[in-house]
Amino acid sequence: MRSLLFIPADDENKLAKGLATGADALIIDLEDSVSAARKPAARTIAKAYIEDVAARQPRPQIVVRINALDTVYWQEDLVGVMDARPDVILLPKARSGEDVHTLSVALGQAEQRADKPGRGTRIIALTTETPISLLNMQSYVGASTRLMALTWGAEDLSAAIGARSNREDDGRTWTSPFRLARDLCLVTAAAANVAAIDTVFVNFRDSDGFRAECVAAARDGFSGKMAIHPSQVAVINEAFTPTADEIAASQAIVRAFTDNPAAGVIAIAGQMVDKAHVARAERLLARAKAARGG
Repeated sequence: MRSLLFIPADDENKLAKGLATGADALIIDLEDSVSAARKPAARTIAKAYIEDVAARQPRPQIVVRINALDTVYWQEDLVGVMDARPDVILLPKARSGEDVHTLSVALGQAEQRADKPGRGTRIIALTTETPISLLNMQSYVGASTRLMALTWGAEDLSAAIGARSNREDDGRTWTSPFRLARDLCLVTAAAANVAAIDTVFVNFRDSDGFRAECVAAARDGFSGKMAIHPSQVAVINEAFTPTADEIAASQAIVRAFTDNPAAGVIAIAGQMVDKAHVARAERLLARAKAARGG
């Protein structure tokens, strides 16, 4: 999943337009974008929408952001949507791998009650929204076989630590605490062998800044990015899809070591490459294949 677009679960108009955005995944949001009074209705709307989309091919992945585990809402969220079997649950404000494990157990119980065969619902953990999560990042490694990705959040974290802003005066550059959160998410995801998904860019009118952030995230190793506006989807998809030149260069590296399996280092296009470069090339080719839907 390169692009993951947030849509309020109770906004039927925006939900109806979601399939036309080109997003790889639609995040049906039961948390921040839905008031407490609207949450019951939002669950009903979300369930019907998931069931409708599930019957379509091709279709985006359906991700449901439930409420945090320290609220009274999350269990009702699962009761409301799990019969429809969403592809992924996005866990907000995760405090540690223990929260991922708790959700994983709850998903297993919900799937048993639904008695519907098929692949189990996966989990994306939204880390770094709480300060304690930053101190528990290692606990996400091995937390659950359902865990497919980690992402990170800056807005709730800024409120929690009392930051006046999470970006420098240019509105684009993360300040030090948030660079730390971003980097910890990326490294922890690699250690857990799951995808790393970059956080949202809230100023959707700053198209140049948004594009630059997408390019930097793809360069650094993130596999995708969350979006808050449909106009951001195409930029994300482009930035996180390897270019023809990148694919050709990666294929050359893999081919060189396939042809010379005993070699430790090979000179390619004037540069010395080794097995680490092969691993990086293979990852890029895998992302290119996924972007093509293969």
